[in-house]
Amino acid sequence: MKKLLLLFLTLSIIDNAYSQEKFNGLANGPYKKLVIRGAMVIPGFGGPPVGPYDIIIKENKITDMIPFDPVTAKRRGNVSREEGDRVIDAEGKYVMPGMIDLHMHLRTEPMPLEYVYYLKLAHGVTTMVPGSDRGLKSGMDQAKLSKQNKILAPKLFPIWSYGAMTNFDKVELDDPKNAPEVVKQMFAKGAHVVNAGNLGWSQELLKAVCKEVTKNGGITTYHIPPSTTAVTQAVDAARLGVTMIEHHYAYAESALDRQVQNFKPTYNYNDENERFRQAGKVWSETNEKRLLTEVADSLFHYGVTMLPTRVVYEANRDIIRAQSLPWHKKYTHQLLIERNGPDPNYHGAYHYDWTSDDEYYWSKAFDLWGDLIFEFNKRGGRVAYGTDDSYIFATPGFSNIRELQLLRETGMHTLEVLKSATLNSAKTLRQEKLGLVRPGYIADLIIINESPLYNLRNMYSFGALTTENSGEMVRKGGIIHTIKDGIVIENAKLMKEVENMVKKSKEGSTPTAMEVPFLMN
Repeated sequence: MKKLLLLFLTLSIIDNAYSQEKFNGLANGPYKKLVIRGAMVIPGFGGPPVGPYDIIIKENKITDMIPFDPVTAKRRGNVSREEGDRVIDAEGKYVMPGMIDLHMHLRTEPMPLEYVYYLKLAHGVTTMVPGSDRGLKSGMDQAKLSKQNKILAPKLFPIWSYGAMTNFDKVELDDPKNAPEVVKQMFAKGAHVVNAGNLGWSQELLKAVCKEVTKNGGITTYHIPPSTTAVTQAVDAARLGVTMIEHHYAYAESALDRQVQNFKPTYNYNDENERFRQAGKVWSETNEKRLLTEVADSLFHYGVTMLPTRVVYEANRDIIRAQSLPWHKKYTHQLLIERNGPDPNYHGAYHYDWTSDDEYYWSKAFDLWGDLIFEFNKRGGRVAYGTDDSYIFATPGFSNIRELQLLRETGMHTLEVLKSATLNSAKTLRQEKLGLVRPGYIADLIIINESPLYNLRNMYSFGALTTENSGEMVRKGGIIHTIKDGIVIENAKLMKEVENMVKKSKEGSTPTAMEVPFLMN
């Protein structure tokens, strides 16, 4: 018996050392048994906090939740608490499901992938849907490594363009009759999220693709370009079976009193400055009454999911605020600073001629867009969660918390906001064992030092300012640990790694046009 016990202890030590080495001391696990002791639980389905609970995790699954509220504890009597290979004291802290970012970007070299992964994890994101900025093959390779826990990254579901990794030519892809075989080949190679953004020119084709993707267990995501809203608007997309509509496009267009918005005669869709200017202005042309009644009703009726990604467009209503966010100096990689613009050579860097009128129209658009989200949610529509970050001054991770704040700005309750980032997004992604804190679910969790319901800023890595009884101003909050697949991550260490990456990225850099006026001589 002593020999067996010694062998068990030796193997445990070896496992622990291997895990620490694998993640360079930034994380550890999964554990044969992990106990999170005394936590208040925000379950993820919209209900209020409940607890405290001892949460039992074996490998990557939540296996039990033992209540220790006063009534239950009195009835149970004085019993010993569960022990494990690791016990985390979470008394006074809050546990909720890991957040699911359904649309974001990884950008390109020289920005390390770890820069995005670490910022996302440190701000509570355990699953994300990246655009294929570095190529689809690279994205799928990274997804496999993450699934095997060979890299420290959220779960990854890369976005596939329709027809990717198949042998069909453009003409064949445009034929709706080929949709079953095209989708079959894509899913045989690992597709799950399919971008329908280039299909809106043909409602017949869009409908055929959505039907096949859904049949194969996947989802369609639709950034509706203004260039095709004359054919397919948001209500059309919902009726044709799109899973989720990204961003703000084609909602206002669905309630115009004509078929198209008032494009100026010189409009060119490929001129991004003009494209984004008009995308804000169209909200001033829409029939507001119809938008907040008929359109909201129809979107709910057809069962589409809204994926607002409001944070990436916030710069449009106040560019100076976006350029001067306090974390840029320490945590925003130099590649993002340079490519946020203004520079017409880069996507999303269009603020080189951005006027007060443009900000006025975008402020009005934000208000009306928020009203539509509120009305849709009120009817029971599913609002999900995404950021589209690493673009337009939206720094990864920080943007995830700001997106929660901007959803709260629409009038949604904070519990509804957190539900959008957890259970709603899990359902949208068709991942039935994500999005809740409940036995049988995957152990993708976050442990927060202070209540996010009191202040969503408590979820930023730097926490939120508050005062002690003495009157001293202090920062509290922050997500102490993100847990992905039962692996416990040391978030403070992640942020230190990010800080080092950013410092290195800025070596030898020169000020951008937006920074020059504010430099000291």
